[in-house]
Amino acid sequence: MTNTVELVFIPCPGMGHLPPMLELADRLAIREPRLSISVLLVRFPDDTKVEHYARSVAPVLSPRVKISFLPLKDGVVGHNSTDFVFKLIESHRPDVMDAVVGLRCVSAFVVDMICTSMMDLATSIGVPSYVFCPAGATFLGFMYYLLESSDRHGKDFTEYADSDDMVDFPGLLKPLPATVLPLVMVKKETKDLCLGFIRKMREAKGVLVNTFAELEPTALKYLSELEVPPVYPVGPMVRSNRPVEATNSCAEIFDWLDNQPELSVVFLCFGSRGSFSKDQVKEIAVALEKAGHHFLWSLKTPPEKDNIRISDDYQSFDGILPEGFLERTSGIGRVIGWAPQAEILVHPSVGGFVSHCGWNSILESVWSGVPIGTWPQYSEQQFNAFLMVEELGLGVDIKMDYKVDLETGVGLTLVGAEEIEKAVRDIMEEGSERRKKVKKMGQIGRKALKEEGGDSSSYHSLGRFIHDVLTNNPRRSSLS
Repeated sequence: MTNTVELVFIPCPGMGHLPPMLELADRLAIREPRLSISVLLVRFPDDTKVEHYARSVAPVLSPRVKISFLPLKDGVVGHNSTDFVFKLIESHRPDVMDAVVGLRCVSAFVVDMICTSMMDLATSIGVPSYVFCPAGATFLGFMYYLLESSDRHGKDFTEYADSDDMVDFPGLLKPLPATVLPLVMVKKETKDLCLGFIRKMREAKGVLVNTFAELEPTALKYLSELEVPPVYPVGPMVRSNRPVEATNSCAEIFDWLDNQPELSVVFLCFGSRGSFSKDQVKEIAVALEKAGHHFLWSLKTPPEKDNIRISDDYQSFDGILPEGFLERTSGIGRVIGWAPQAEILVHPSVGGFVSHCGWNSILESVWSGVPIGTWPQYSEQQFNAFLMVEELGLGVDIKMDYKVDLETGVGLTLVGAEEIEKAVRDIMEEGSERRKKVKKMGQIGRKALKEEGGDSSSYHSLGRFIHDVLTNNPRRSSLS
């Protein structure tokens, strides 16, 4: 009987974090029969999306990937939403230890970059920790740059909170506008929390990054020159054949797409938390009507004031969309609620994507060869938008420095219909160099994951991680 190495995965309970980490676990288990993976899942007490997703995907994962749901915790209070997330994860340390005690032979932890407080538990039982970064290599490099600037040079990035200055970050070829820096990194209330988990990441044995070498070569070169843990680019962690909910609405979406011309549809989707004010919704509607392209628009309600993590489907679009909009555009467009984004993007009729620029969405856009219109909202999404538009030339800018208030979820500016219309036309331009470039990069990303061929960069990188786990672990060195 083959001995197994047990890895403990601890994801952050967010839809931008969990899916790629489960995809990583699945690929590891399929590729290496000596690996068995236990995923210990923290849950937000007031948000069922993460648990629902995990339960829907679990049946199609490798039998050697087991998902366990940690107990729900009530009464966790933070000074702000970022502080709450860190405290919620920290509150589960005893639950993680209880779960680990019940496992047969744990050899390493793989923790989300937001869950680095769990690394101490791995140390306490004598096993190494690796960090999973669901963002790109450029953002990982910027986090290290931020830490070094603070710890070694006394740089205080809060001075950029309301600045139009440029930042010379060596992981990019172009200067970075301060307006696209993540608010959590430049606000006094959250800066120290961010520096804390970045500092902890330096203690890891390695960092697995959801990217591929050909997409972010400048950043990966920069990372290779730093005194930081080894970086394993193992992406893109994209799965476009996940089981889609068997609902009438999903069937109607794909039936409608099947009847549209190839590359004719612009798809608008802004993630699990993406939403807009009524005024902004109307500007988008006016833009889509004037642009005249076929469209599929996933429109969500603004979150409750005290819970910006949850946006729901509208029960009715009455009073939200301009009067008569649905009737006037019935021949070319659909407005929907929740959407199976990855599956929609690979549909032949989809020719453009307007997105909040979460890293998963960017990788899905590249994977599908679909040009992206960047409309970021929170987290590192403004940074991602700059990377796609200015650095890589794979996207069209809608409002790169658009932000929402971290506590209310309300957009801080109004983007006009003319700006949106122009961007939609640019995204959908047939035969553009941008479209050709995105398609080529998508093909490269797919090859990066495959065993055969000379371009298998992520496949080989994942292999190096597996080799490290199997041969350099003090508790399991006999398995080499």
